[in-house]
Amino acid sequence: MCWAYLSATTRSLETYSEADGHDAAWLGNTRFTLFRDRLDRVFACERYAVRSGNDDADLDVLYDQLSERDIDTMPRLDADLVRRSNLNGSPGWAYGATRFLLASGVFGKLDKLPWPQKSPTKQRVARQRNPEPPQPSLFDDFALDEIGGLEAVLAATHDLDLTTYVVAHTLDPLSRQVELVLGRARLNSGGGQAWHWRQNLLSTPPADGGRRTDDAPIPTNPNTVPDAPVRLRRPAEERRNDRAGDGQ
Repeated sequence: MCWAYLSATTRSLETYSEADGHDAAWLGNTRFTLFRDRLDRVFACERYAVRSGNDDADLDVLYDQLSERDIDTMPRLDADLVRRSNLNGSPGWAYGATRFLLASGVFGKLDKLPWPQKSPTKQRVARQRNPEPPQPSLFDDFALDEIGGLEAVLAATHDLDLTTYVVAHTLDPLSRQVELVLGRARLNSGGGQAWHWRQNLLSTPPADGGRRTDDAPIPTNPNTVPDAPVRLRRPAEERRNDRAGDGQ
């Protein structure tokens, strides 16, 4: 998630130009679009999906338009680790029984993010049952047969097919500071705290292990291990030219 957001934000700011007519709406839409695209790339979803066991297929498509830094730092994950799991048209990704959606906010105000002003889908996510131990209920003084399962019915209406979290993101275009958090949204109808809990994803950068990098230190001694056979991938344009030539 960190890689995807930093890549999307960097590219957005490189393109952003008030002199070219860009405004806050353009920057926000571009950032969101690129964030969604980068998540699909790193998770091998949508147009970047590959067959299981062939994670290095179509690298020309995967790397298209990415900077060298983005390519070098892209985490390497199994293609079937995360899947697309949209909710009512809102882009989402799922790992096992856990899903996350995206939401933008104002820089420095994520703790007060107004869920009632967001889309009905985000409001529904924020209505999920509190994961913490249950608080005293209006039904505590009634017998089970008196309430007729009403409490369970009301709680069930807030449940989703998957436990759903939110990745909230912000950008200050002037200072170029960013925020990226993962949390359990809380419907703050009367204002106040927007989360049951949240975690700052940028406070702990991903470990180097598993990235698609080639920055290993140069060995000081001769390497006696035989080279492994390697088949280089040819550029897509070259492959298309070959196919065109075969048809002539």
